[in-house]
Amino acid sequence: PPAVLARFAGARVARLATTAADGPRLVPVTFAWHRGTAVWAVDRVKPKRHRRLRRLDDIAADPRVALLADHYAEDWTELWWVELQGTAATLEGEAAAAALDALAGRYPAYRAERPPGPVVAVSPRRWAWWSAT
Repeated sequence: PPAVLARFAGARVARLATTAADGPRLVPVTFAWHRGTAVWAVDRVKPKRHRRLRRLDDIAADPRVALLADHYAEDWTELWWVELQGTAATLEGEAAAAALDALAGRYPAYRAERPPGPVVAVSPRRWAWWSAT
């Protein structure tokens, strides 16, 4: 439903779940809803040891991922979560540049320093959601 997509797309951060040989992995990612996919990129803004992250290796081995966006408030009538289960793929060329433009439109840090990538798009296969109201 449009309201569910609006909640998901409006969230400032999501948790990316990947599957590794040693079990599931969960990390927060900044993202943008762009052309029917959730896009995120490896950036230099948040400290990392290198750009080849374990989540990228996980996706190369198994592109099935999940993204969870949620909202918590002390008033529990305001609670909600939205899960996108999908398939992740690395973007290149103009598709990557357009996704980076979408990310820069959401996050001032990305306007100041465009992420070098890689850029990843998650195409939805299934949605799940819950809301207290």
